[in-house]
Amino acid sequence: MEKTRCLIIGSGPAGYTAGIYTGRADLKPILYEGLQPNGQLTMTTEIENFPGYPEGVSGNDMMADIRKQAQRFGADIRSGLIKRVDLSSRPFHAFDDEGNEIEAETIIIATGATARWLGLDSEKRLYGQGVSACATCDGFFYKNLDVAVVGGGDTACEEANYLSTLCHKVYQIVRRDELRASKAMQHKVLNNPKIEVLWNSVTEEICGDDMDGVTGANLKNVKTGEKYHIDVAGFFVAIGHQPQTEFLNGQIELDNEGYIKVQNPSSATSVEGVFAAGDV
Repeated sequence: MEKTRCLIIGSGPAGYTAGIYTGRADLKPILYEGLQPNGQLTMTTEIENFPGYPEGVSGNDMMADIRKQAQRFGADIRSGLIKRVDLSSRPFHAFDDEGNEIEAETIIIATGATARWLGLDSEKRLYGQGVSACATCDGFFYKNLDVAVVGGGDTACEEANYLSTLCHKVYQIVRRDELRASKAMQHKVLNNPKIEVLWNSVTEEICGDDMDGVTGANLKNVKTGEKYHIDVAGFFVAIGHQPQTEFLNGQIELDNEGYIKVQNPSSATSVEGVFAAGDV
């Protein structure tokens, strides 16, 4: 069994920042990267609103910089996943996906969140065959074709704008009669001639088969009840995220959506010695 003063679970901006600060405090942290090394920003194209990058920076490049900074101060960054933790007594115990046990005086949870799905059978059936939650990963495959994006927040607007640089046309399917995104992102979408916003609409079925992939989507106007069809080759879901807290197994206080509750304005959780940071 290995012992550490500080175990950081999860990478991304929050995990690596925790690595920088605990490393500089000479806590010699161990950091597990988790299922998505470097976090969700690796799925983002250009970041324009983070200080220090006046010309913008790609998500991958920025995360590589922050990772190097954490390593510079002594963070022991490891690939792999923490599958289970025991927070019943201190020091805490954590178990990784290879069966290794780590005893930690403190734990920082920075496991982030993953994409939320619509829950349609057709969505599951056609995932990877035209259905995606990552425009920057899969948008290239739909160059000069028509695609759809579901959602009205910042993520959906960013996905739609990015896809408009590649695709012939982008339908943005929005359940309400307004966008929830920031004003800057709304402006980009509503002034983009290649994006058509389908207001008050929900997806009832994604059309396609195993041979041809996605061919379209059947939609419904929630106000009028009208049902209609759009022809698209790609279908991108951007309706929010699910926090990665299942491994905690009810040992820490969460809200109704599964996010970790912290004692504002600190990052302390309901368990003394356990802290949370980032999207989780």
